[in-house]
Amino acid sequence: MKLFYKPGACSLASHIILREAGADFELEAVDTDRGRTASDHDYREVNPKGYVPALQLASGDVLTEGAVVLQFIADRFAPGQLIPAPGTFERVRVQEFLNYIGSELHKAFGPFFSGGATEADKDNARKSLDVKFSYLNEVLSDGREYLQGGSFSVADAYLFVVSNWANFVGIDLQNWPRVAEFTARIAKRPAVQAALQAEGLS
Repeated sequence: MKLFYKPGACSLASHIILREAGADFELEAVDTDRGRTASDHDYREVNPKGYVPALQLASGDVLTEGAVVLQFIADRFAPGQLIPAPGTFERVRVQEFLNYIGSELHKAFGPFFSGGATEADKDNARKSLDVKFSYLNEVLSDGREYLQGGSFSVADAYLFVVSNWANFVGIDLQNWPRVAEFTARIAKRPAVQAALQAEGLS
């Protein structure tokens, strides 16, 4: 398999889960602005959507969309360990968190990574992020280590990546202490450290 990624982007979550699952894979960086891979191929021939992640399987099939890639990796390489079994209520809860992170939290960061965003756009994004992070802070306020109780899942990897973006756009995670503690705790996992190092981020 090959994971096409952009350093620090949402594809980092897939990278982390590949390492957590002990999967055998290759990495190839993508310059999404230029639409070229590190080997100077047209990335849209891999993923016509033009963004990361994309997971190219040994069969030649390509999976896109982070939440789908995360679930595929967990089910294929670490069944029952990084996501609950299909059909269980616990599985649905993890999917609920994946959808929330992807459609609400991830999306809210958009103006900070858009060259055309105005200061007003960014101010609105900060207000939106306050609402999202406040909700997640409340979820974590019962002392749980992970989003789905006592075990690390694909949703935790995704939340770590997106919440960590706050550190690069001038947002202080200490405004939401439980989220800050969660992010710092997940950062210490060996697979996370290995992924960050491989992407040149530590």
